[in-house]
Amino acid sequence: MTRTSQRLIKTFMSAIALVTATATTFAADYPDRAIKLIVPWAAGGDTDLIFRPLAPLLQKYLGQPIVIANVGGASGTVGEREASGAAPDGYTLFGAHDFIHSVYFGGMIDIKYDAAFEPVCMVSSTPSVITVGAKTPWKTFKELVEDAKKRPDQIVVGASLGSTSQYSIAIAANAAGVTFKYVPYDGTAKRMNALLGGHIDVGDSNLTQKGKVDAGLLRFLANMSEKRTTGLEDVPTLKELGYNVTYSVNRGIMVPKGTPAAVIAKLNDACAKATKEPEFAKAMLLQGTEVYYLDPKGYADYLKKTDVQTKDISKALGLLKRE
Repeated sequence: MTRTSQRLIKTFMSAIALVTATATTFAADYPDRAIKLIVPWAAGGDTDLIFRPLAPLLQKYLGQPIVIANVGGASGTVGEREASGAAPDGYTLFGAHDFIHSVYFGGMIDIKYDAAFEPVCMVSSTPSVITVGAKTPWKTFKELVEDAKKRPDQIVVGASLGSTSQYSIAIAANAAGVTFKYVPYDGTAKRMNALLGGHIDVGDSNLTQKGKVDAGLLRFLANMSEKRTTGLEDVPTLKELGYNVTYSVNRGIMVPKGTPAAVIAKLNDACAKATKEPEFAKAMLLQGTEVYYLDPKGYADYLKKTDVQTKDISKALGLLKRE
């Protein structure tokens, strides 16, 4: 080996050592300032109400403020795009849910989740509930299906197009052999207001709307969970009604691709502790949601499985726009 080669090797090894030392120092000091948590939906919506009670608990274990930034629009893709373009330094978190798969395959965004993000932790799972306005004539899911068969593409569903609120209803409709007309409403809050006002007929919701159901303003027709859930004991599951389909929306925290592993480990440690807090469990119960923690590997495995399933569902429903 020549002296020149030896010098080059030494220089290369020194550079590696410097980068490693810098990364280690950065991780040791992290976090030293406020952390932004991007929620890609409006304040007061389902996703916001999952991450908002989680934020102060993460702050408790990270020692720095967690500032929620609601970046809504275009079925969550505006916030997703902003989060994916952030510096991979652990100071921008992405409050994601399963829409990241459907909006990609539906052609609404060109960002593939595993090329843009690293998973940190899953925090919750929320079953979808097929909901109608009080002004509609249907008292049961069977009645809705019978009417839809007589009037294909006429019953109006409000949904964030290409997102989970469309997929849940579309999966149920496909199983029942009916078709609906879908109109865009970005986020649960706007969708429920449209249901209350009689501007749409059907929407995807959850236990958060039970107060309106009890007040006679909305009606739950079917729960898309595996079995009847707490707070919805009187709402039949689609499986009970003879349709072998389920659907839930799972939410978690992701960070931009390239975020140091040590930073992800710190965030995950805080997430694991925060999701065990009784305060978080209580907040999730109010949202009709189960606390569902998964570590980075478990969340990565879940995301991979869900990505394949969403692609298959998109194809079966005629919603596949991108492979």
